[in-house]
Amino acid sequence: MRRPNRRMFFTLVLIIFWFTGIIFVKIKETSFGNFFNTNCTNTDASTNFQFLSLARLIKMHNEEQRILNIERYGPITKDTFFITIQVHNRIAYLRHLVDSLKKAKNIDKALLIFSHDLYDNEINELIRSIDFCMVLQIFYPYSIQIYSNVFPGTDVNDCPRNIKKIDAIVKKCNNFDHPDSYGHYREAKFTQMKHHWWWKLNRIFDELNVTKELDIRLLLLEEDHFVAEDFLYIYKEMQKQISFECPKCNIIALGTYEEKLNENTYNKIEISPWTTNIHNMGMALNKTTWKAVKNCAEYFCTYDEYNYDFSLQNINIRCLKDKLFTALIRGPRIFHTGECGVHHIHKNCNVNKKIDEINLNLSEAKKHRLLYPEDLEISSVDLKHPVLILTNNGGWADKRDHCLCMQMTWNKVNSKCHGVLTLPNDL
Repeated sequence: MRRPNRRMFFTLVLIIFWFTGIIFVKIKETSFGNFFNTNCTNTDASTNFQFLSLARLIKMHNEEQRILNIERYGPITKDTFFITIQVHNRIAYLRHLVDSLKKAKNIDKALLIFSHDLYDNEINELIRSIDFCMVLQIFYPYSIQIYSNVFPGTDVNDCPRNIKKIDAIVKKCNNFDHPDSYGHYREAKFTQMKHHWWWKLNRIFDELNVTKELDIRLLLLEEDHFVAEDFLYIYKEMQKQISFECPKCNIIALGTYEEKLNENTYNKIEISPWTTNIHNMGMALNKTTWKAVKNCAEYFCTYDEYNYDFSLQNINIRCLKDKLFTALIRGPRIFHTGECGVHHIHKNCNVNKKIDEINLNLSEAKKHRLLYPEDLEISSVDLKHPVLILTNNGGWADKRDHCLCMQMTWNKVNSKCHGVLTLPNDL
């Protein structure tokens, strides 16, 4: 038998190392972005393996905490604008938001933190293409994309939404003894939004290497928002103004659903108690306010309400010692474009039409020199906190949701949750 040629052996070893290195570099270049195809929805064995791989991919990405463009726009300091954008799957809306951010003055001094509950290659490519500021992506690790057929997704043994409690007891489906305030059982697509919002704030304020030691103020946007070019200018000026004219204002709001940017509103600030549905768009809070909110986590996590803003209102009314007060710019610099979505169901969904309306408003404002006002004026002040009667919307009575929410807050299992919630150890 002829002996193997030693030169051929070493050549083969070199080829193997070269091929392995190419794969590793490719993964790093894309931040693990395209290594797995994640667009399947089947629930067979191969797909379950794929989702497990996706979970590990997301874990690696979250641990990496790679900040794009930091070499060009860094370093990050307490004077950086910290902006988070909650992203689901509406890339058409997200493109318009990114385009508007690109045109904003001083955006090069911002860190955009995109928080995702869906791993999507096309969305990732859009975000990785941003070259006008620093960018960080974080991924909600308990998404229904990963847990498609178990909690926090929809378990095969979950009670159907509309089943009657007596039938649920007979069936012994999951959480049969805890329907919501309206007699309905959980729907994962709704509970995920609140979980994601809460996880995102915990992650950014308390866990990210780049923010956990800084006393930051965080501006909250969503994928279906749109910004005016002077939104950061207004944001900074409002921070200066409230520091000496309204020290108890712990929320800044740059958006409003009711008013347009015109000569009557462009530089007017309204001070009032924080109210859900009015002050929930383009709102910003600092770390001190966040710590107070977080210490009231139980009022958020166990309240039978699937909306994050109504849950925050519950914290505000029933737990916070220092109530939430808002400084709102009446001439909005952040706009809502989401004609279609969970809460906005229209037959004719045309994002471009909405964008055209906003751009027309901004063009008129610019024409009449209403952007970048030299002075901001406080037009009304209401420091009396109203006695509100809360009406919850339900959708959040499942004990597993309560426990997951609390576990994400304190990174440990609550004593009330032993035996209620089990999640894989590798996440």
